[in-house]
Amino acid sequence: MRVAVLGAGVVGVTGAWYLARAGHEVTLVDRQPEAGMETSFANGGQISAGHAEPWAKPSVVPKVLRWLGREDAPMLFRPRADLAQWRWGLRFAFECLPGRFERHTRQLAGLARYSRESLGALRQETGIAYDYLGKGILHFCTDEADFEALAAHAEKMRRLGIAREVKTAAECLAIEPALRASEVPVAGGAYAPQDESGDAHAFTVNLARLAQARGVRFLRETTIESLETESGRAVAARLGSGRLEADAFVVSLGSYSTRLLRPLGISIPVYPLKGYSITIALPPQLAAQAPTASLTDEAHKLVFSRLGERLRVAGTAELTGYDTSINEARCAAIMARVGKLFPGLAQARDIRLWAGLRPATPSNVPVIGRTRVAKLFLNTGHGTLGWTLAAGSGRALADLVSGRKPEVEFRFH
Repeated sequence: MRVAVLGAGVVGVTGAWYLARAGHEVTLVDRQPEAGMETSFANGGQISAGHAEPWAKPSVVPKVLRWLGREDAPMLFRPRADLAQWRWGLRFAFECLPGRFERHTRQLAGLARYSRESLGALRQETGIAYDYLGKGILHFCTDEADFEALAAHAEKMRRLGIAREVKTAAECLAIEPALRASEVPVAGGAYAPQDESGDAHAFTVNLARLAQARGVRFLRETTIESLETESGRAVAARLGSGRLEADAFVVSLGSYSTRLLRPLGISIPVYPLKGYSITIALPPQLAAQAPTASLTDEAHKLVFSRLGERLRVAGTAELTGYDTSINEARCAAIMARVGKLFPGLAQARDIRLWAGLRPATPSNVPVIGRTRVAKLFLNTGHGTLGWTLAAGSGRALADLVSGRKPEVEFRFH
């Protein structure tokens, strides 16, 4: 079958790879000159199957209220005259109700484990390079009350089938010795030893090249203007450079998926959640003072990933529409926290700032599967878990397009 995949981020490229592997004739389309140039460009780097859970949970509501108006808040709502923003925010509040968090966590955990296994198999099959690090992920606390809550939460997660090892402060420092220099003492943490990290952008670029070698056609610098339907079926994509016909279409345009689907009367609960990252170059004099394990800082909701001779620190969520400009105050807050935890890195000078739009659903559960328009499929809405869920989502999507039942239990559309 001729399949057009619209969007060449980590989710789109991985979907294209599995579709080609299933024997389809695939065309990948993106407006950028290379794959992975937008949301996948400088994300946190974590493949966090052991911590794949929604932001929306009962305990987050009082925190969001405390964060209102704080420019350095982990989650910041900037009110706009935007009905979609308010609708998303109200739905997020609804998803925080007890019971809904557990339901969504089970779905995410199953897909995340399947995705991690799929990524491992893909890595073995292809030898793809992307600064892979298989040292697990340590979620640490610098506040005793946060640690007690994290330990209790880890027990609840175990009952949902998600293994997390509660660690004392000493055990956390043994996992990541660089935290011994922290100006704020570590109280304890939770460790997911099977989790991984790596550079999503490098993975996406290299997998796109492997996919092309497998026969995937990549239309770069090509604007996707609209989708054409005929008798309730998707038949073509109208491009800035012409028209692309196919037997099936997959929309993987991240936050921009909603704009392409709206004229067809298809509404999905995806809204851009702006995130920031800083990437610190690690010359020899700094490398020994930086973490080597992948970390999550509970107090500031920041993630740390060692990517070869770089340290990626990412976090914050900002509801501010499609604005991708960099707020230097928010990046400065990230760097200030880095300096507290790893004082030796305060002297770093080669620091790159980035902001990108995560395509988030209020429940954090992505939208994968069919639409009411025949031959039109979705693989979008992965929010903060795009890198974590990409391989499993792409593999399951290829099964759905091929008319097979995916091997993972998930609420596909």
